[in-house]
Amino acid sequence: MPSFAPKTTIVLMGGGTDRRHGELVPKRDSMPRIAAAARLYRQCRESGASCRLILSGGDPQHHGQAEADNYAPYVLAQGVAPADLIRENKSLNTYENAQNVMRILGNAHDNALIVVTSAYHMRRSVRAFEAFGYEPQPYVSDVRENRLTVLPRFRSLENSELALHEVVGLARFHVWRWLHLY
Repeated sequence: MPSFAPKTTIVLMGGGTDRRHGELVPKRDSMPRIAAAARLYRQCRESGASCRLILSGGDPQHHGQAEADNYAPYVLAQGVAPADLIRENKSLNTYENAQNVMRILGNAHDNALIVVTSAYHMRRSVRAFEAFGYEPQPYVSDVRENRLTVLPRFRSLENSELALHEVVGLARFHVWRWLHLY
């Protein structure tokens, strides 16, 4: 459980959108993130802290709507106050998520910054915020599990692809930092 400070900012990292039945909806992996961020926001408010929730995610998949804008109705329906909701809807990758959130926060570091994302995405997310001088508290929304089976399962292949994506993304992050591109 993260610790809340008098001023706490919670950042929900985008996880993509899908088209289902002609409607643009959060991807399956995004729903636990949305629920976790809303739950964390409510706990923060119950603690008496001043809390805000930043939804971070543009439209990297070119679906016609930013992830932040797509997720907003879901968190509002789960008790997030509209006045405490900020949409960062321009970023196209994890580094840009952190960069654009830092532009919103400006020089005023909140007392606590909590990053909400899936376990597989957490390391890269935390590194991106650290690149801007923050020490975010990680809050894992969900963990993907593999089962050992005799026959290959689609979910295991999907998990392997995600793991490879994160390894490559983290390596790219470190190389770009070393080259001073980030």
